[in-house]
Amino acid sequence: MSTMNISLPDTLKSFVDQQVNTRGYGTSSEYVRELIRKDQDIQKLRGLLLEGAASAPTAPADETYFAGLRARVSQHAAS
Repeated sequence: MSTMNISLPDTLKSFVDQQVNTRGYGTSSEYVRELIRKDQDIQKLRGLLLEGAASAPTAPADETYFAGLRARVSQHAAS
């Protein structure tokens, strides 16, 4: 594991220390790693949403679509 040192103003360091103490993190590094993981998830979701928005339209998501989806899920759950 690599090490990275960061500088924070006193107000941000106090905030990080408070989060570590009240939210069950063992260290400030654990808290920062969790923030980075969440940001990675957000970036991935944003990419998927943009990819979906740029894709060609498909059949509408109407009652027939959802009935078929429910049937496929039921079949998968039964197997």
